[in-house]
Amino acid sequence: METWVAILLTVTTAATPLLIAALGELVVERSGVLNLGVEGMMVMGAVTGFAGAQIFGDPWAGVALAIVTGALFSLLFGFLALTLATNQVATGLALTLLGIGISGMIGEKFIGIPGLRMEPIFVPGLSDMPVVGRLLFGQDPLFYISIALTVAVVWFLFRTRAGLTLRAIGDSHGSAHALGIKVIRIRYLAVMFGGACAGLAGAHLSLVYTPQWVENMTAGRGWIALALVVFASWRPFRVLIGAYLFGAITIMQLHIQAMTLSEMTFLPGAIYALAAWVKSVPAQFLSALPYLATVVVLVLISRNRRLTMMNTPAALGRPFVPDR
Repeated sequence: METWVAILLTVTTAATPLLIAALGELVVERSGVLNLGVEGMMVMGAVTGFAGAQIFGDPWAGVALAIVTGALFSLLFGFLALTLATNQVATGLALTLLGIGISGMIGEKFIGIPGLRMEPIFVPGLSDMPVVGRLLFGQDPLFYISIALTVAVVWFLFRTRAGLTLRAIGDSHGSAHALGIKVIRIRYLAVMFGGACAGLAGAHLSLVYTPQWVENMTAGRGWIALALVVFASWRPFRVLIGAYLFGAITIMQLHIQAMTLSEMTFLPGAIYALAAWVKSVPAQFLSALPYLATVVVLVLISRNRRLTMMNTPAALGRPFVPDR
């Protein structure tokens, strides 16, 4: 039982940065903006979060710096894509490449330095409960922030006037502008929120998941976060489910590879057969499994056009120029 609790704890740790980054991108896309620079903002958040923790001696200082960095970095995308009306796809890709390059330059002096881990929060009495104690009352602070953020995004999008305005802009920015809504201003705020979430997700990687700095340590998680938004059909609670699904795929293959044959004998028949197959597969293929799963999910979703178009913002990726 302790082994399975440890595995579930690792799954939640792996899923948290995906969830935070995907929630930020979901809000951005609900406003009609497609920002493919999540990976670049995440890696910038990871390096500045690690650097801030080292300089100030406090992981929370690193978290704050990562959030600010992500928001400021997103402003570059906003200026190009919203003010200058450049192609959003090309601008987002350029932002990712820029973030990877700058993070490598900033983080060069921090390679090999032990990081400051953000310690989990233990609730006296509740954390000692069997199984659920550690899972619910012994997690790192950013885990609780990610759950609260999910609830907050649901409430904002579907229970507030501001959320209705944001979704209206994403569906028809021309009609929203005709009603006197400040389309560009609201999209800027949405883009900054997405950047802040991406920076926070990056800080989780360098302060909780693996408290160290390694160049390009996001390893494609920003792209998975982008795919999660489509996988969830732009619904926050589905993003939560998808993040934990992809986190489980990432972690379970690692644990199964490490299990001995004697440990595997306690698994049920079907799960034992699957575990035995996983151990026989080359490690390189298993490392690519989360990304392969992402591609498969997107292909399956794209086959159902009705499901794809149901919640897709109609103005997604289309530039808006008020005087046109």
